[in-house]
Amino acid sequence: MKKLRCIGVIPSRYGSTRFPAKPLSDICGKPMVWYVYHQAKKVKSLEDVVVATDDRRIAQVCEKYNMNYIMTSDKHKTPNDRVHEVSTKIDADIYVCINGDEPLIEPEVIEKSLPDENDAEDLEYYYSNIITTINNPVEVVDPTNIKAVANAKGDAMWASRSPIPYPKGNMQFEYKKIVGIAAFSKKALQFYVDTPRSQVECTEELDLYRFLENGKKVKLKEIECHTLSVDTPKDLEKVREVIKARLNTEG
Repeated sequence: MKKLRCIGVIPSRYGSTRFPAKPLSDICGKPMVWYVYHQAKKVKSLEDVVVATDDRRIAQVCEKYNMNYIMTSDKHKTPNDRVHEVSTKIDADIYVCINGDEPLIEPEVIEKSLPDENDAEDLEYYYSNIITTINNPVEVVDPTNIKAVANAKGDAMWASRSPIPYPKGNMQFEYKKIVGIAAFSKKALQFYVDTPRSQVECTEELDLYRFLENGKKVKLKEIECHTLSVDTPKDLEKVREVIKARLNTEG
């Protein structure tokens, strides 16, 4: 397989209705986006990492901490829309969307999203999501966790905020959740912005449906990892505790 030019993109907006200014939330003296950026920079397969933002306050923080960034439109409705704009400005083979609310993300999780030898036949159209096993039963019914099921080839069959499959026959099932990392080829990103949202996608607020409903292949790349997305101030406190403990250990 030829060497691919891969870049990491961290969509980062200031005006979240549920958690305003989330990317700039302080974690042990540095903004949350700083942790995401520096974890992504550890991935050797990424030639570059950029923060994609629509707000000068985030851009100023990027300048302060010497982080690459690119200004994007404030009209985007999803992180994938923002990554698509980056793909029109920066040429690459693969664009990895790294959620800006994953400050604990490990480099190997980002690396896992990239194409491998098994994907060599269809690199022009490529879209992958990372999944991991849910160990806490509470997370199975938590709608903030997107559950996914793969077929025998590792392609997505379905995904939902509800528990899937439903445990009618037995309870002995390892549920998988999607982690905040997705990798796209330029063609896959173009398909995304060219295709209208369906009623199903709007109902669940899950843009993976845009691909599945139109018969597009979505690779589910599995890796065991422990992640914590910062969706609420309570999540932020948990992340602060983890990072504080790490810093104390390193010190």
